[in-house]
Amino acid sequence: MNDTPGAEGRQDPTTRHPRPEFPQQDQEPPGWTGAMDPPPDHGEESYRGSGLLKDRKVLLTGGDSGIGRAVALAFAREGADIVFTHLPSEAGDARETARLVEDAGRQVFAVPCDIREEEQCRRLVERAVTEFGRIDILVNNAAYQMSQPEGIGDISTEQFDQVVRTNLYGMFWLCKMAVPHIPRGGSIINTTSVQAYKPSPHLLDYAMTKGAIVTFTQGLAQMLVDDGIRVNAVAPGPVWTPLIPATLPDTKEFGKQAPIGRPAQPAEMAPAYVFLASEHASFITAEIMNATGGTPLP
Repeated sequence: MNDTPGAEGRQDPTTRHPRPEFPQQDQEPPGWTGAMDPPPDHGEESYRGSGLLKDRKVLLTGGDSGIGRAVALAFAREGADIVFTHLPSEAGDARETARLVEDAGRQVFAVPCDIREEEQCRRLVERAVTEFGRIDILVNNAAYQMSQPEGIGDISTEQFDQVVRTNLYGMFWLCKMAVPHIPRGGSIINTTSVQAYKPSPHLLDYAMTKGAIVTFTQGLAQMLVDDGIRVNAVAPGPVWTPLIPATLPDTKEFGKQAPIGRPAQPAEMAPAYVFLASEHASFITAEIMNATGGTPLP
């Protein structure tokens, strides 16, 4: 017990959330939240908003679960209205995200969309503009990975294409199509990864795309700064989301490699996105916010 004055409100970050070893669990991609043990924390009981994003209009990809759900919840509780994407197979998880946004008193539109397809990206941007008239914040969060422990020889062209088209093509198309609808003071936030700097061999193609997102973010930020649009990215370390049991062969030790000794919960990522989207970050662009649980990055 810590008797230091005021210490009752503090929490040890190494033990705040579950630590491995976890039960072994396997799901078919893209995975779903309800089957996970322990269940992910998206901030349902903990996130408290303070009006940082009041009346902002948001387009968010991959909002059905994981980091995307946590970001949708936090943005809504900060006062934002949201259009978010999900795959058709993720409709159940998407309904829960929509409920959380609605419970915060904000507008929400859950849109089935495969961002690997250019025309679907175009229709998505048109839907957001139709509903809101503008896009204040674009969050490119949707991603795909698949572990191949035996190396590059087991990465099929089909897998490589799915990873690259999801992680890079979709982001590129959505930025290109959304920028004309983002007013001065708007923001783009991309999701990269610790894998961009410290690639795991079994995630070679995924890590490659996350490195490209860092470069894209920094270049686009310089391109758009004169338009008053900031572009940044968040680089998470291991995060406990449905993508993990759906794409990794061993979940028992997941996150143990982080110096903090556990994976992040999605709720621990959302504040970084809120900060970068808010006026508190008005002098911050072309930056990568690292949230790796203690893994040093450049």
